[in-house]
Amino acid sequence: MAAEYALSNIWIGVGVVVILFAIFYYVGWWASRKTTSEEDFYAAGFSIGPVTNGLGMAATWASLATFLGVIALIQKLQVPFVYLWIQWAISIPLLTLLYGTSLRRMKAFTPATFIRARYGKPSTIIIVCWMMLIMVMYALGQMIGLGQAFELLFGVPYSTGLVVAGLATVGFITMGGMYGASYNAAFQMIVMTLAMVVPMGAIMKAMGSSGWWFPPLAYGDMVPSMLEKIPTFFDMKYDLRWYFALIPAFTLGPVALPHLAMRVFTSSSVKSARWAVVWFTIFLGLLFSGTYVAGFAGNFFEAVTGKAIAKPDQTLLILNVFYNPTLVAAFVMGGALAAGLSTIGGNLMAIAGLVGNDLLGILAPDMEKRKKIRWGYVALGLGGVAAILLAFQPPKFLVTSILWAFGLLATTATPAILLGVWWKEANKLAMIISSTICGVLYIVISPHVLPGIVVGKGLAAALGMSGGMVTVPLSFAMFILLSLAFNRMSALAAYAPSLEDKKVIDRIHGWGDEYDETRYNGTVWPIAVAVVCLLVFWWGLQPWS
Repeated sequence: MAAEYALSNIWIGVGVVVILFAIFYYVGWWASRKTTSEEDFYAAGFSIGPVTNGLGMAATWASLATFLGVIALIQKLQVPFVYLWIQWAISIPLLTLLYGTSLRRMKAFTPATFIRARYGKPSTIIIVCWMMLIMVMYALGQMIGLGQAFELLFGVPYSTGLVVAGLATVGFITMGGMYGASYNAAFQMIVMTLAMVVPMGAIMKAMGSSGWWFPPLAYGDMVPSMLEKIPTFFDMKYDLRWYFALIPAFTLGPVALPHLAMRVFTSSSVKSARWAVVWFTIFLGLLFSGTYVAGFAGNFFEAVTGKAIAKPDQTLLILNVFYNPTLVAAFVMGGALAAGLSTIGGNLMAIAGLVGNDLLGILAPDMEKRKKIRWGYVALGLGGVAAILLAFQPPKFLVTSILWAFGLLATTATPAILLGVWWKEANKLAMIISSTICGVLYIVISPHVLPGIVVGKGLAAALGMSGGMVTVPLSFAMFILLSLAFNRMSALAAYAPSLEDKKVIDRIHGWGDEYDETRYNGTVWPIAVAVVCLLVFWWGLQPWS
């Protein structure tokens, strides 16, 4: 017998959604009155405090997949998912430590702002195109989830739910700019945490846990029962390479996500940005720990009741319908909607910044700032519409398009950012070649475009893990080795980093005008990194079990 999600009273669900959207639109309207400049629209006037930013980072990072696709992955992977979650979670601290606070000093609107200052216009256009593709893909996963959520809540066809939810979402995000996106995301994080953790307490109590009062640790005394029901639940089911492949696919990719970096850039100071990461870790840790409990409870539910969860994406919703009152089940769906809306807000703001500030700054450098802001609004709206249109024919597995995009970003943009921030020899032409070739290669060897040409198989290939283990180290190695070669060719002198390019690096690291040619300019460690990357590349090419 299969368990499915269905509210006994649809109007309770309608009420929850109407109240949430009313709040989102009010915040958007309030924010629109504060937005008068580029700094306001793209970076909330560089004024967001650490707690609000920590909440916003966590909300933007969590996404609707936290309530749907991620729990489905826990149903499938069981305990090995913990390692996947760790790689996701550490990306924001790494983003902040490796380059976020450095770029905050230059008051960048997006990472592409730094790419232009460091590598020039052609490189920026390439990175902007990759980032926009990835942001649309990321927003696509959220739009699919919104359509499915409205379909489940209101019993309307998926296409109807998609259009209504999508347009309503794009509306309040476009209205509020980064001020609205920041404060709405903070509120949305509170809603989704309450919706995840509190109802799970009641569910775990009904399942017999004595630790139900704190769901992230509630399942401890249920472990013996779980081992009795599902003896393999805690097994490490995969070989070493499977776990290692999580690093390039799920750590290095999110490090370069523009909508997460923009959260760091909105901070009121560098110190505030660092403290925001502390709050991010606390808030996201609480939410994701609750998410893992939901996956644990879903497996336990199937084993105890004999009811199969036909659609693993609906695990959390089904558990709440089965164990909790209708109002609670509707509120949980509201939390899922909040998760999707917060991420879409970040995605669309990133698209607006990439187009309005970075792309137009190259194509129309003399355009008035007010016109650039208007084009930013247009790009924001068109990005949302594009995601809605693409979601009419969605991928079979909600989370696939999101996670696969991480590997593409790690391949195309992460090397450009990290090497550009920490190494003065990073060469413009080397960046263009490595980003383009390795990005195309990542797409080719995935199972989503040319199924006959795939590295790896199964879930490792579908999520971009096996492909990322090939193209990410290749991209780093190619970038480093080509930079060393090109910088020593007189015919390619125009692409070598200029003195001004090198001064950018010292300035963003806080040295001001105190320039030192030897600082961040070694060759030993880049060559060592390239050698290690080539070994990882070779390892990734070996047959996958």
